[in-house]
Amino acid sequence: MINTSRLLTGTALSLTLLLTPALAQTTEPAAGEPVETQPANAPDQEPASPDQYRAPQPAEPVQTSTETVAEGLPLLWAMEFLPDGRMLVTAKQGALHVIGEDGEAGPAIEGVPEVDARGQGGLLDVALAPDYEDSGRIYFSYAEPREGGNGTTVASATLVLDEAGGGTLEDATTIFAQQPTYDGDKHFGSRIVPHADGSLYITVGERSDDVTRVQAQELASGFGKVFHITAEGEPIEDNPFVETEGALPEIWSLGHRNVQSAALDDDGRLWLVEHGARGGDELNRPEAGLNYGWPDVAYGIEYSGDAIGEGITASSETQQPVYYWDPVIAPSGMAWYEGDEFPDWDNTFIIGGLVTTGLVVVHLGDDDRVEFEERIPLEARVRDVRIGPDGAIYAVTEDREAGTSAIIRVSSAD
Repeated sequence: MINTSRLLTGTALSLTLLLTPALAQTTEPAAGEPVETQPANAPDQEPASPDQYRAPQPAEPVQTSTETVAEGLPLLWAMEFLPDGRMLVTAKQGALHVIGEDGEAGPAIEGVPEVDARGQGGLLDVALAPDYEDSGRIYFSYAEPREGGNGTTVASATLVLDEAGGGTLEDATTIFAQQPTYDGDKHFGSRIVPHADGSLYITVGERSDDVTRVQAQELASGFGKVFHITAEGEPIEDNPFVETEGALPEIWSLGHRNVQSAALDDDGRLWLVEHGARGGDELNRPEAGLNYGWPDVAYGIEYSGDAIGEGITASSETQQPVYYWDPVIAPSGMAWYEGDEFPDWDNTFIIGGLVTTGLVVVHLGDDDRVEFEERIPLEARVRDVRIGPDGAIYAVTEDREAGTSAIIRVSSAD
């Protein structure tokens, strides 16, 4: 292993990177052809529009190099850059750490609540408040153990760091608690997306099981929704169902399956990618009050091979995805690219792939349609994606068998 240093542009910190030899990555197949070559799980399904599925690669796909900046970490779920260039990460088993200059995890930060880490649960997303440099406020989500089961909960707290690389969460307060409580271990979501106006978008899952997933269509249930709340946890005043009797006023959109990828574009609009079953991962730009179909309208098939519901892929009452994948990429983590490292990736989303074991890059045109898709192989399950202050892309990877994670820096091969 080689020790070296790289200055993170625009930050006060020179972060020492633990590097593995840089390897140039190339994408296959040939430029101009769709990057996905495997057969679809539902070959008889037709996209509603040609640009909705298997977009071509660009004429000159970007060439990349990769470096391991941290390894041997506990199994992580999310990361966020602090203003000084260090990384704040969540460990699934329930610990919050700062990754220091040496690529090592500092002491566990005190004050993190108990989590239910069974199955897909645990300590999940973390995000800095827009005014973090003044307030020190962060937000984090987790599978909260409750009487009768668990549920996705979001809390805010003041992060107070110490010189030893650890710290404490002070004034931790629950600002959102998904209801109803359910005794399961799947489909918690979840991503926290702060908006510049101080509000938050919260994504959750529909808890997977047959008895719960139907509630993605019910306005009285917190399963399978995107929520829009204030920093204090109150519904946004003009949310679409504030005046609807029996509806949860925090709901922004409905009919989602399990959203583990979400980010704002440069216009401040929310986009997300949600898990399908066997096929049917969807890129959506959810709008207030709209229904995105699950489980009544969906691409792909059940894990069993059966049709999902009645096998319907379009309805006048639900929205079509902007784009979908079959086979799945298994999306987790997502970032809007802004930086000088990859000028060809302006107007793109960088998405983590658990099944595709790398990054998925979707290029958007002026009409918000997908023009191109690229794949950057990392040979590891990608759980989260962030753009660093140096313009490079940082991917949190996981090795579930070993129970460890690494953080990979992806830069231009040029």
